[in-house]
Amino acid sequence: MVVIGGGLAGITAALDCADAGARVTLVEVRRRLGGAAYSFEREGLRIDNGQHVFMRCCTAYRALLERVGSAHSVSIQPRLRVPVLSPGSRAAVIARGALPAPLHLAGALARYRYLRPRQRLGAARAALALRRLDPRDPALERASFGEWLQCHGQGPDAAENLWEVIVRPTLNLPTAEASLALGAFTFRTALLSHADAGDVGFHDATLSETIGQPAERALGEAGVELKLGWRAQRLRARAGGFEVEGAEEALGAQVVIVAVPHNRAGALIEPLAPEEARRVSALESSPIVNLHVLYDRAVLAEPFAAAVRSPVQYLFDRTVAAGAPAGCQYLAVSLSGAEPEMHTSARGLRERYLPALSDLLPEARGARVERFFITREHAATFRAAPGVGALRPGPRSSMAGLVLAGAWTDTGWPGTLESAVRSGHAAAREALRTLALQPSSAPVRPASAGEAGSAGETRTAGRAAIAGEATMARRASASGP
Repeated sequence: MVVIGGGLAGITAALDCADAGARVTLVEVRRRLGGAAYSFEREGLRIDNGQHVFMRCCTAYRALLERVGSAHSVSIQPRLRVPVLSPGSRAAVIARGALPAPLHLAGALARYRYLRPRQRLGAARAALALRRLDPRDPALERASFGEWLQCHGQGPDAAENLWEVIVRPTLNLPTAEASLALGAFTFRTALLSHADAGDVGFHDATLSETIGQPAERALGEAGVELKLGWRAQRLRARAGGFEVEGAEEALGAQVVIVAVPHNRAGALIEPLAPEEARRVSALESSPIVNLHVLYDRAVLAEPFAAAVRSPVQYLFDRTVAAGAPAGCQYLAVSLSGAEPEMHTSARGLRERYLPALSDLLPEARGARVERFFITREHAATFRAAPGVGALRPGPRSSMAGLVLAGAWTDTGWPGTLESAVRSGHAAAREALRTLALQPSSAPVRPASAGEAGSAGETRTAGRAAIAGEATMARRASASGP
């Protein structure tokens, strides 16, 4: 079989299929693995293209890191804690308490300084109403999260100062434009069903050190043939399977898994699966812009923080991972749903965001900016707007043996790391069914006490966690920033 695409979905699918005994070739147009989660060097710093965090409920992604041997490169908060900054005000904190869900957030909401007391009560009522929604209800798919918030008494202030803190980085859209179905899924899964599900996970090393490099080793050890720098130009059906045509050679395969970004997948599959191609091509994109700022001193005491009443959305201290010079601090500012910023010059972004950072961080006002540069991801995720669910195909296409994978497929999750990995598992199951192979299996171990509450499941260890699907309890129905 051939897997086209070396991002998380392709890596996962290739490992699953190889573990089950399939002969697998993975082709990737770049000369590295990791897809949209990668790192590069610039001006002496090791830079991630974007800030990809995850949550404790992202069990499939966490199991993939175990499988490739890089789980030590990430860490998860012992308890959810999100500092929230605002110009001219003391920071607020969204943190969970010791009570079971959904009461675990009651104390944080009661003390949340960026809402008035009556607004806090209204937000609590809206959260309880949100918990009762079924994300699989077709009516939710047609509505926007912003419309639902308005109908439940959540005006512009509440939307900006509370709900956007979660929705925008997760769905990569503002609340007014985001799908209610995906918004409801996100809140139910991460915050309202299990107390520790939303504890935030961080990549302590760079993304390439955490994903791409260890995945390359793991795939090699599993017997997967890797062809990096190899572009799949077109697919053709042939007797007994398919031909994947590249610039200099063609590969034959009984099964092909297409695990490329949604903005490329449509054209690739169109000759063989026109209906799926039509739907995939109708998926729009939502961009992410990252600002990289090196200060000559420490200006942020937290590992990360959200911001409200500011153009800044989230900022992360990446000093250690980047190898910043001694005494300096490197901050990455992540801007989701960043349509205006995609079209703003570097000078314009600098003139807007450096003063905004100084408004949030008093220590930055006297600091010197040593370096400032920008990374832009035009098609970072699919656009998670109302109606998007009807456009997301499952792994099985109308052409037998042609399988689809990617965070944009119908995983039930937004376009996150978790969604990508789950799609890879689903694609592998479909591919193995076509090949009449069984997924590899191994005895499962119970979740630890800390995981049991968030996962509500038994988890498969090591290779079996990736060969099968790393499942979790039905909190709502998997993808985060």
